[in-house]
Amino acid sequence: MKINSQKYNDVTVIELHGDFVSEFSELFESTVKEVIEEGASGIVLDMTQISFIDSLSLEQLLWLRDYCNEESRQLKIASLDETCAKILYVTRLEKQLDTYQDLSEAVKSFA
Repeated sequence: MKINSQKYNDVTVIELHGDFVSEFSELFESTVKEVIEEGASGIVLDMTQISFIDSLSLEQLLWLRDYCNEESRQLKIASLDETCAKILYVTRLEKQLDTYQDLSEAVKSFA
């Protein structure tokens, strides 16, 4: 998996590329912590390029939600493909995460 980040004012978009699987959990956590330390008031997790999420990565999403809450940051998840949306639905996580159809909608929701 590859991770990029871009700033839009106080919001940082974290772009994930490839499968969101357990072997990248340390990279994911360190990236998120770095973004929060840099002062982002909100994070959008761009899932456009993700087609699979394993069980540990689902836990990572919950960790990210809790970490953002602890740090008084907002978290939005954007652009889930059909498979990933079904995974969140089946695991009942879609109600615990703030999801958006596309990236621009998620970024605009901070305004």
